[in-house]
Amino acid sequence: MKLIVAGILCISLVLLIFVVFKKRLGLGWLTIFGSHLALSAIAIYVINFSGLLAEVYIPLNPMTVGTVMVLGLPGVALLLGLKITLI
Repeated sequence: MKLIVAGILCISLVLLIFVVFKKRLGLGWLTIFGSHLALSAIAIYVINFSGLLAEVYIPLNPMTVGTVMVLGLPGVALLLGLKITLI
């Protein structure tokens, strides 16, 4: 099982590198990714420590930051809604 997962990971890495070099994306996408990552973490941090909702704490982990990166500020609202609903 581990061998299959490692094989899929290697194949996807090779294909990702192929796409980056084939389309000549350069390093511009890396700065956009980094800025989205930082802004997502800042948005979650502001919600956690603003004191608006004292009973709600969204942990800073790759899953929550990734959700906010993909969905933007509605992702923060989604996480808040899930946290309030489930707890």
